[in-house]
Amino acid sequence: MTQTPSPPPSKSHGRKSISASATPRSLTEDTRLARAWTAQIITLLPQAFPGVLAESLTGKALRDGLWQLDTVDLRQFGEGRHRNVDDTPAGGGAGMVLRADVMGRAIDHALGRSPGPLVYLSPRGRRFDQQMARDWASLPGIKMICGRFEGLDQRVLDHYRIAEVSLGDFVMTGGEIAAQAMLDATVRLLPGVLGNADSTTDESHSDGLLEHPQYTRPAEWQGLTIPEVLMSGHHGEIAKWRQAQAQELTRTRRPDLWTARRTKD
Repeated sequence: MTQTPSPPPSKSHGRKSISASATPRSLTEDTRLARAWTAQIITLLPQAFPGVLAESLTGKALRDGLWQLDTVDLRQFGEGRHRNVDDTPAGGGAGMVLRADVMGRAIDHALGRSPGPLVYLSPRGRRFDQQMARDWASLPGIKMICGRFEGLDQRVLDHYRIAEVSLGDFVMTGGEIAAQAMLDATVRLLPGVLGNADSTTDESHSDGLLEHPQYTRPAEWQGLTIPEVLMSGHHGEIAKWRQAQAQELTRTRRPDLWTARRTKD
């Protein structure tokens, strides 16, 4: 008599509740937070997570249950004794392609675990930006597929109507680093993560502009001084100076952003 295999393991990072404990909770324990914003990652490298996301404010928010991270190990859905996940490209060519049947099983397993749209991290996708981070932060969560090798069988993208998203105009060995970068940009926008809500409104790309220059103590360093207006205490003049600096930086360094902003206005 054969036994039906149990669902392949996934790993959830976060905590169920905020409570005192003599033993610190692990970021890798298998828990589900009912209302926390959830990032679900389908990857061949589940051990790469949470990675840098376990540090600083995103790590604190993860431990405090403001969001959770759920990794799905693609290898567990592989074919045969060796859990193969890829095969040679149809029509020939270099490299290997992630199989449709393997990825399909992983996606079906993931779909019932948490809410949120499914995206595939791909250099041919729409470029990730601050607005997309805001959009994701407003959702219950996001599901990410980290590509490897030469990519993913196109039929998977077509069948599940998966949106493709790119970190930038370059190629990486896999989507794991891109996923962490996008999640960092998104998680910091979640309520309570930064603490100061103004932090997300007065920074680069918040209103289509690059951020103005920043200064702090000492007042003089290497013969260079802080601009006088910033030391004046006149908040209206400081705001005008910062806005002018942001506009000039954007115009000279990112004419694409400057043109898009002026067209929008």
